[in-house]
Amino acid sequence: MSRVHRAIALVAMSTLALTACGPSDDSAGGGSEVPTATPTTSTSPSAPAQPPKPTPPTKPPTTTPSTDPDYNVFPCSTYDVTFTASLAEPTTSSYLLKITNKSAKPCRVLGHPIVTFGDLDGHATERGTAPGIEEAIRLAPGQSAYAGLMGGPKDTKSKTVSSITMTMNTESDLKQVPLKAATPHLNVSDANSVTAWMNDAEDALSL
Repeated sequence: MSRVHRAIALVAMSTLALTACGPSDDSAGGGSEVPTATPTTSTSPSAPAQPPKPTPPTKPPTTTPSTDPDYNVFPCSTYDVTFTASLAEPTTSSYLLKITNKSAKPCRVLGHPIVTFGDLDGHATERGTAPGIEEAIRLAPGQSAYAGLMGGPKDTKSKTVSSITMTMNTESDLKQVPLKAATPHLNVSDANSVTAWMNDAEDALSL
């Protein structure tokens, strides 16, 4: 074989060897599959959040007015009444005390009147018992209540006064202006006493 023919044969064999060892069409991608892209879902922009509605203010509970007619009736003081004293029994020097509601609203008459004698110390003692606050006299405007002031016996220690002063029992520390009434020749001793306020003048003097 000539050199020319040998060279051609070597070239042909080399070409065949390269063709056999080369990658096939099926493995051109290195044997790995190309991943399939997943389509993305387009989302529309969400609506802006609405601010919460303000809570309307709640109304305070309504208070049902009391049906008790005496709910707002307070004790009578000297600011609510006028005061007089009239001689009821000359021999015993006893006087009928009278108060009249001069205000525009009712008030409640409590206990006994507090009676002092002119410039003398002390006051008349309480005679009998007074009704409780729930049973006390309800004095409407223009109405009157009465109490009996009993005179004391004349002796060497008794004194005579021409006037008395009176304040009301209010069961409180309310400051009052004492009311004054003329009581000519009233004999004052340790025996002076005063009844509770009553609706009837005769009852006040008979106790």
